[in-house]
Amino acid sequence: MNNNQDALPSGVVARFLNFVERVGNKLPDPAVIFLFAMLLIWFLSWWFSSVSFDAIDPRTGEAIIINNMLASDSLATFLSSMVKTFTGFAPLGVVLVAMLGVGVAEHSGFINTGLKLMLKVTPKKLLTPSIILVAIVSHTATDAGYVLVIPLAGVIFYASGRHPLAGIAAAFAGVSGGFGANFIPSGIDPLLQSFTQSAAQIINPAITINPLNNWAFASASSLFIVALGWYITDKIIEPRLQKTAVDGAKEDLPVFEDARSDEKRAFYIASTVMIAGLALLAFVSAPDDSAMRSSDGSLTNFSSPLMQSIVPLIFLLFWIPGTVYGFTVGTFKTSKDMIDAMSKAMSGMAYYIVMAFFCSLFIAAFSKSNLGALLAIEGAQLLKAMELPSAVTVVGIIFLTGFVNLFVGSSSAKWALLGPIFVPMLMQLGISPDLTQAAYRVGDSSSNIITPLMPYFPLVVVYCQKYVKGTGIGTLIAIMLPYSIAFMIGWSIFLLGYWALGIPLGLDANYVYPALAL
Repeated sequence: MNNNQDALPSGVVARFLNFVERVGNKLPDPAVIFLFAMLLIWFLSWWFSSVSFDAIDPRTGEAIIINNMLASDSLATFLSSMVKTFTGFAPLGVVLVAMLGVGVAEHSGFINTGLKLMLKVTPKKLLTPSIILVAIVSHTATDAGYVLVIPLAGVIFYASGRHPLAGIAAAFAGVSGGFGANFIPSGIDPLLQSFTQSAAQIINPAITINPLNNWAFASASSLFIVALGWYITDKIIEPRLQKTAVDGAKEDLPVFEDARSDEKRAFYIASTVMIAGLALLAFVSAPDDSAMRSSDGSLTNFSSPLMQSIVPLIFLLFWIPGTVYGFTVGTFKTSKDMIDAMSKAMSGMAYYIVMAFFCSLFIAAFSKSNLGALLAIEGAQLLKAMELPSAVTVVGIIFLTGFVNLFVGSSSAKWALLGPIFVPMLMQLGISPDLTQAAYRVGDSSSNIITPLMPYFPLVVVYCQKYVKGTGIGTLIAIMLPYSIAFMIGWSIFLLGYWALGIPLGLDANYVYPALAL
């Protein structure tokens, strides 16, 4: 592996990361962790089910109640719904369907040839920021970054003579650590806005929140995350990985030579087909009465058929040109070759499917027990009781959200719990709902990349194991920890500076409440 990076980092940071890696890798397999975590949730739910809490559940307006998951009816429900819980686990379907298409594109050689051509025109020095930027933009297509950008980043880095785990880390940092940043409005904007507005109306029933109230800040944050992620990857992560040997199965690792003339011809034909498909999609979606739009005419709303079809579209986007490429260049002779490529892609997902089974059961237990809701509500109430200055309170919200995010991964689920507490609380302190939501987005993003309880975390471990067989939980946490700490601290400072300069957060957005105070 040819690395032209600085010398390995030394001192306290390196020793600390090595310690995190050693301890983390001594943890049980992720699947076993999810199993033990579920059993712990069962025990805690039994223990706290007899305790009365004063905390009010903002979803019901009543005192929160912990449901005993060891009660006979709960156990009966657990057994009877186990299959449905597993098959209904959202990340599972996203990963498997997308990987079917990506598998065809990969094993036909379509992706390999595309990367050969791309690497000829992309300077190595700009690979890291380019990957992080693409990872951030991938949020527009919901979970596409997890199943597409992250594994391809490993391939790209390996092909350019750099450590593949550094590429995976950079992409993971952009996709998940930079989840609150994006130049392009996406479905997450109106989703969070809906919770923010309903929470703000507790104080002011007439208030309305623009769905793009954080768009300017999210756009500026994209540049910040790219720059910070670039520095961490090239100056901290990749130098530390120099002594980590790539020992994956050679037949599964990309081999890059100059593209042959027949490969180039097949790639251009397949790419033309892909572009034609995208043009057709744009043509079908453009009319105001398009079937791809939601009832309110939006294409980016989560309820729109276009957003609901992102994963099948990813499948088609790679399956069709991958198939065209395979038959054109000759890697596919019969339809069975195409099916074999899909089967090979699924065989690599076997480990993830096992982990997803236990992960789905844990998340269901954590949600149904109400322990996650109790954790979020009590934390928010503690922050409120401290009566800190406005700037400190905003930072406190960021760090509390980041802590809760270690246990409750869903962005919308957390905001449904925290929004009705944070938003009215800060409105009474003169802080606008727009600024509160921006702070939430920073905290919600920064700790995604260091929690094994995040549904896609085990998948990233699988991606790493393709190149370094011994990759474990501790390895990935140690790799991603510098990003998480830097994003949490740096992004918080960035928000405070952005606020101090008075730069607009987004459309119709304010920093203070009431807005007339401006």
